[in-house]
Amino acid sequence: MTMPEIVQDNTRLTVDDEGFLTDFEGWTEEAALVLAAREGIGQLSEDQFAILRSLRKYYRMHRFFPIVRAICRDVHQPRTCVTDRFADPVTAWKIAGLPNPGEEVIGFRSWEPLGY
Repeated sequence: MTMPEIVQDNTRLTVDDEGFLTDFEGWTEEAALVLAAREGIGQLSEDQFAILRSLRKYYRMHRFFPIVRAICRDVHQPRTCVTDRFADPVTAWKIAGLPNPGEEVIGFRSWEPLGY
């Protein structure tokens, strides 16, 4: 089965059917800009890039969807930083180039125990 591709400028990304990057190691800040544009987010600020880097660091260590407030604490931003800057954590997760977290996480986009 062929995965969808996103091509913009000199960036070529392979994503799953829901738009999640399929190659964790293939993520770059340029890839984040392309993914953000697809999600309707304009230019990414340094605060947003800090959140994306923290999400990637957390995933590398735990291989799991983070408690969002822990990400905000890690980047020294208000506890609502992810929702303030990305609308919801799943969108930030997608732009960070992390794999599809699955229906369990996506289905609970407003579930407080996940920290959003």
